[in-house]
Amino acid sequence: MTRQNDTAYGIKRLESKNARAAIIQKISADFNLRFPIVAEAYYQQISTYFQQHADVQLTSGQICYEAVAAEEPAGKHIALAKKVSCRLTLNDVQEDLQVLADYGLAGLRRHRILRLTQEAYDQDALLSYEDLAVLLTTSPATVKRDIRALKQDGYFVMTRGAKHDMGPGLSHKTQILELYFKAYTFTEIEKKTNHSERAVYRYLTDFTQVATLHHQGFPSAQIRLISHFSDRLIREYLALYEEYQHTERMTELLHPEPVEKKTEALS
Repeated sequence: MTRQNDTAYGIKRLESKNARAAIIQKISADFNLRFPIVAEAYYQQISTYFQQHADVQLTSGQICYEAVAAEEPAGKHIALAKKVSCRLTLNDVQEDLQVLADYGLAGLRRHRILRLTQEAYDQDALLSYEDLAVLLTTSPATVKRDIRALKQDGYFVMTRGAKHDMGPGLSHKTQILELYFKAYTFTEIEKKTNHSERAVYRYLTDFTQVATLHHQGFPSAQIRLISHFSDRLIREYLALYEEYQHTERMTELLHPEPVEKKTEALS
């Protein structure tokens, strides 16, 4: 673009008459910002927030729902907690109709609880009983009964309370890893615990880090500093290591055969 054309056609002035420029001008005026560059920085940040929370692509039967991030600690006020915009499937026509025909309304509701909690967790978020009650147009008490029934049937339902292990007993991570060391397949673990394969692999990676450091002689205090895991989780992982250290799966996990050796054995 030449300077002559810019002057003749007023290109620079026309470029400033777009929605982006109008929003930046409004930000500058509304917040009494003296420098346009500051207003532009605000605009860029707000655009990022919009992409993260409002510009979510959905398919038939899905909604966008704001859930608390899985990384948030228990006890933090909900207003201060980081939120994640999740794509949740409220209605999967073919699958849900079959479940309704086979198990009735209660069965369909429980099926949807499993799907919604897993979808949220796969997107690094967690749903509470209250979230599920709103999504399924029922009460938290009904959701609580449904989840109790699912647990009795052997399912692990990943809610906000379950993730942070607010109750007594082993953490859900340790329970899932124990199934792995008991030689359950990934498909069986996914079905039994309502966790995706990606989540199970993530737990195995975390466990491997702790077990490897322990095997190398690092004390628990140093393992905590390196891994950033809680004392409780490290104790559980080390107890799991002691119990299953001689199993085939533990050996494969911590002492995998080199690719060259495997190739020689097959030749």
